Amino acid sequence: MNAHHTHFDRLPVVDISGLYSDDLDVRLATAQVLDRAARDAGFFYVTGHQVSREQQAALVDHAQRFFASPHDWKMRYYIGQSLAHRGYVPEGEEVFAGGKRDKKEAFDTGADLPLDDPLVKAGTPLLGPNVWPDQPGFSDAVTSYYKAAFALGRVLFRGFSLALGLPETHFETYLSKPPSQLRLVHYPFDASAADAPGIGAHTDYECFTILLPTAPGLEVMNGEGRWIDAPPIDNAFVVNIGDMLEVWTGGTYVATSHRVRKVSEERFSFPLFFACDYATVVEPLPKFATPEAVEKYPPVSAGEHLFAQTAQSFTYLKQRLERGELVLPDGSKALASFGQQARHATLEE
Repeated sequence: MNAHHTHFDRLPVVDISGLYSDDLDVRLATAQVLDRAARDAGFFYVTGHQVSREQQAALVDHAQRFFASPHDWKMRYYIGQSLAHRGYVPEGEEVFAGGKRDKKEAFDTGADLPLDDPLVKAGTPLLGPNVWPDQPGFSDAVTSYYKAAFALGRVLFRGFSLALGLPETHFETYLSKPPSQLRLVHYPFDASAADAPGIGAHTDYECFTILLPTAPGLEVMNGEGRWIDAPPIDNAFVVNIGDMLEVWTGGTYVATSHRVRKVSEERFSFPLFFACDYATVVEPLPKFATPEAVEKYPPVSAGEHLFAQTAQSFTYLKQRLERGELVLPDGSKALASFGQQARHATLEE
């Protein structure tokens, strides 16, 4: 159990440029810094990456143009009409733990797999083709950014491997075709906004998240149950531990609960939820498999966990569950079952 994740009042900053070094000692030293941030906060800034400012700017520009379009046009690309959970997410579509509807809209993408891909043909949830709006340059900008951010995710996973005393490529075997989702998220301007949540408190269901935000609003729960501001830093990503890394490390890394405060400033946010392959079974690594950890974290299918959490939070999927068109996998956890939120369940969200 993580005894360190308590008193932080700001997020650590980790310069990961050393993870790109040819010198193993430099990579190890950087991994140790990464490890401390993951243990102490589970949420941290990453600098020294190789995602260009041009790729970031193009993504933001196309998101701004898309979300400024008329609602009826955006609904042509409604996620509920897609084959692989891709497309436009209107305000109120998502409902997190506690029944709160989100005050945001989004556009969801992922690895663009063709219909004849074996995993897609087999009906693997959350894998398949993207939905692209009729907006010139949109697909190119989003795809370019996705590839760059995904490459960063691979680098971070190698750093986590070193930090955890594993072979540097340990997690590579789980990254052949993961359902890693890139979301373009828009929090509209609201001049009357009160200091209240704009997106409900939650953990992320995957291994970790790489976030590019454009404005303040993100809050992180520390180990005492207090909400800590996480404002943007120029050319830095916000990275947070997800449910699967919490399981793999037996709670040594905590999937830190977070939310978006309802602020008056218009805000765009671009999380890449870095997942492992759908069929991956995740349980505490031998190093962390104490009796307590094994009891708390039984083996879980990464893909089934992601699908179950998604199906419980998207209205169109909840409706399919109610109609019997979908069934949750056996042993599915309820929303908000990981992280500090689960440990402070009685706190007001």
